[in-house]
Amino acid sequence: MPVSIDYVVRETGSNLWRNRLMTVAAVLTVAVSLTLVGAALLLRQGAANASGEWERGTQVTVWMAPNASAHETAAVGTEISQLSYIRQPCAYWGKQRNFTEARKLLPSDVVASTTVAEMPTSYWCTPQTLPDAVQVVKAFQGTEGVLAVTEPSQQIHTEETVINIFKWVFLSVAVILIVSAAVLILNSIRMAIFARRREVSVMKLVGATNWFIRVPFMSEGMIQGLLGSGLAALAVYALYAVINHYGNGSGTGNILGAMHMSGGEVILTDMVVVIVGVVIGSLGSAIAIRRFLDV
Repeated sequence: MPVSIDYVVRETGSNLWRNRLMTVAAVLTVAVSLTLVGAALLLRQGAANASGEWERGTQVTVWMAPNASAHETAAVGTEISQLSYIRQPCAYWGKQRNFTEARKLLPSDVVASTTVAEMPTSYWCTPQTLPDAVQVVKAFQGTEGVLAVTEPSQQIHTEETVINIFKWVFLSVAVILIVSAAVLILNSIRMAIFARRREVSVMKLVGATNWFIRVPFMSEGMIQGLLGSGLAALAVYALYAVINHYGNGSGTGNILGAMHMSGGEVILTDMVVVIVGVVIGSLGSAIAIRRFLDV
C-alpha cells in the first residue's frame, strides 16, 4: 500500500485535531523540556563569554628599572610586540603617567618622598588566555633593564576556577536535560499512540503496511516537536534579551554584563533547540508506534 503525500497531510491534520488535547500536552511537554535545555546551552555560552571578558580585563605589567636606558626599554617593547600569547598592542606608561597613578593609589607620605625621575616606566599587557600570564612573567623576569613583572595570580586562579565550574555545570545540566526531555517527549507520544492502538490494529488487519501506518504518526510527532521547540526557542530568546538588557551598562564586576551575547549566538542556540525538538518528535513517534505494529 503506497504512502502518498496527500494521504500523509490529510491524515496528520485529522489526527492532530481529533486528538487535540493529547497534541497540546505533547507540545507543552516539548516546549518546557527544550526551554530548559536551551536555557542551559545559552547560559553555558554566556559563561564562555564571561571567561573572555575576564581574560581581557587581566593584565600583566612589565616594570622597567628607573635607570633603564632607552635602548633597554625599546628592546623590551620590541620583544613584547613579537609575542603571540599577548593581545597587541601593549600599553606603554611613561614615568609621568605612573607617577600620576601612584599619587591616586599610594599614601601621600610615600608619594611625597618620590620624584618623577625615580618612577619606572612600564608595559601593560593583556594575555590571550589566563594561563598565558605566567608565560609573560617567565619571559621577562630577570631581563636586562626590567625591575619586576607583576600579575594578579590570586585573581587569575579565582577566575579560572569560577569559569571552569560554570562551563561544566551548564554542560552537565544541558546533557541531563536533553536526556530527560527525550524521555518525557517519548512517553507523551507513546500515551497518545496508546489511546489509538485499536485504530492501528484495524489498519494492520485490512492490509496496511508498517510504513503506511508509521509515516502519519512520525509526521504528527515532527509537527508536535516543531511547535513545542518553536515555543522553547521564543523562551530562550526572551532569556537572551533579559540577560543583555540587564547586562548593558553594567560594571566590569557584573556577571550579566560579562555574559553579554550576540544575536548570532542565540540564533545558533535556537536552531539547536528546534532541530532537537523535530528529531526527538519524529524518532519518538517511530519508536513508540513499533510495539503496536505487531498484530
